[in-house]
Amino acid sequence: MRNEFAAELSEIAAEDDRVVLLSGDIGNRLFDKYKDRFPDRFYNCGVAEANMMSVAAGMAMCGLRPITYTITPFTTTRCFEQIRVDVCYHNVPVIVVGVGAGLSYAGNGATHHSCEDIALLRMLPNMTVICAGDAWEVRAAMRACLQQNGPAYIRMGKKGEPLVHEGMPDFEIGKAIVMRPGSDVCLLSTGNLLPNVLEAADELGKQGVSAQVVSFHTVKPLDRELLDRVFSQFWLVATVEEHSIIGGLGGAVAEWLSDRDHQKARLLRIGVADKFLHAAGEQEYAREYFGLTPEAIADKTLQMYRAIAPKPVKV
Repeated sequence: MRNEFAAELSEIAAEDDRVVLLSGDIGNRLFDKYKDRFPDRFYNCGVAEANMMSVAAGMAMCGLRPITYTITPFTTTRCFEQIRVDVCYHNVPVIVVGVGAGLSYAGNGATHHSCEDIALLRMLPNMTVICAGDAWEVRAAMRACLQQNGPAYIRMGKKGEPLVHEGMPDFEIGKAIVMRPGSDVCLLSTGNLLPNVLEAADELGKQGVSAQVVSFHTVKPLDRELLDRVFSQFWLVATVEEHSIIGGLGGAVAEWLSDRDHQKARLLRIGVADKFLHAAGEQEYAREYFGLTPEAIADKTLQMYRAIAPKPVKV
């Protein structure tokens, strides 16, 4: 995803001379082409992410469109106060981009895991939270966020993630994308787990369960219209995310559900357990540990569906 981000950034910067990139001391070679074309619109702010966020807020107040970029936990948890006070309080159009969402940097240990960022940023007034499902969604999200006049957070994976869209999708902030139809269960995926969720739907199909898959790319604002529809249509709606089970998409949907009258569907939340991973291993190992492989997602969904779905009536 990060390569596509860099490519789209160069295209956007050529169209809008207000666009400025601030990097937290990473991606120097990644942005070589951008720096060659726009040398006066790139700032390496070093390992000083809190300062980078304040600089971006100041630029936005001066009419620029700054985009900050670094590894996800360092652009969220490390500088949460600056995002809250300098960016969101003043409601300025800073786009915060986090690379390596969830467990993408699992091999670097818990300091580089990012399983709390959605929860933190979605509770900030004025903040839009987008979790891209593939590189095409990254490109589309950047363009959509630049059309807004307030702060936004784009959470993306690392590199080499499979493409799930054939091209730039019809992308609108706050409007989820139905990737695959289904009639029994609905899987709401957010972020870089989308390819796994599509594979999980295939596994469910082998068990005779028809699964609709939705790319729920915007966690804030929620697509309430789609939620109304799926919770009245299906027996089971599952949220799937590479984020803590607390406070992410599942938490946001649960909050929405608590304010509704009784719905047909039950909610199943699938995500990272409320604990740190102390073992060493890359992303696939971490996903297996937390039950986020396609097989594990399908198994959890199938168990719940079989427990709640109406049984055929014998005549």
